[in-house]
Amino acid sequence: MTGHKVAGAPISWGVCEVPGWGHRLSPDRVLAEMASLGLTATELGPDGFLPADPAELRAMLDGHGLQLVAGFVPVVLHREATWDQERVELERQCATLAAGGAGMVVLAAATGEGGYDVSADLDQASWAHLVSAIDQTTDIAARYGLATAFHPHYGTVVESSRQIHRLLETSSVDLCLDTGHVMVGGGDPVEIAVAAAARISHVHLKDVDTAVAARTRARQITYHQAVVERMYQPLGRGDLDLTAILAALDGVGFDGWIVLEQDTVVPTEPEPGAGPVADAGVCVEFLQQAMEAA
Repeated sequence: MTGHKVAGAPISWGVCEVPGWGHRLSPDRVLAEMASLGLTATELGPDGFLPADPAELRAMLDGHGLQLVAGFVPVVLHREATWDQERVELERQCATLAAGGAGMVVLAAATGEGGYDVSADLDQASWAHLVSAIDQTTDIAARYGLATAFHPHYGTVVESSRQIHRLLETSSVDLCLDTGHVMVGGGDPVEIAVAAAARISHVHLKDVDTAVAARTRARQITYHQAVVERMYQPLGRGDLDLTAILAALDGVGFDGWIVLEQDTVVPTEPEPGAGPVADAGVCVEFLQQAMEAA
């Protein structure tokens, strides 16, 4: 593909860090199907999905012609009492990412409650600790040769547009723009893309069925159920103005990775050639056409 650097993500094949999420496809199947679509890069996926041993990890990726570009790392950043323990785990994951050849840690501010059905507004002290912990994370990642991009995410302590802007005002960290999570959290992805374009260093590109997102935001259904009900649509088949988002990024010369990431739940092992690869193929084709038209 020409234009932007494009990567895949295991969550598009239903591979998620949340316990009990769904059937988990094998790493070899996921990576082989990514490669079959012309993708040449991937994110790491949840802890334990790909080998932790650096030689095994690189051998598996090389075997499918893929490079590792980043990894999503949810961490409880706002609680002083647990931060030392969280920091040790964060450093371990940074070491794995660096050993695998990645250049980016994608950091999210987990609530500590598990899953993505709880969120919270932090008081001033907790927010100050979150900002300090982000700074420490950036320093830890840098020691491993990794950049840090903060990922606002539904069901975390930074999910809404107001919280995202609070982060932009109080921290200098770069952003991972996840177009779907901004929408599900009640924000406008185009507004965030324009307002924070110069701070965006990594992108998770999603399309969204906004009716399902509204039911999720109103707590009428769980996040897991929303994904089962296909809240995240293949690119171009949902309700987001992806053209405007990509234009905002192009306007500031964005040269980071665009990760095709449509969270899904896989109930059972699909037949060969069936399952998530079909939706992923639609996403690849959409982005190819968008880049050719730009």
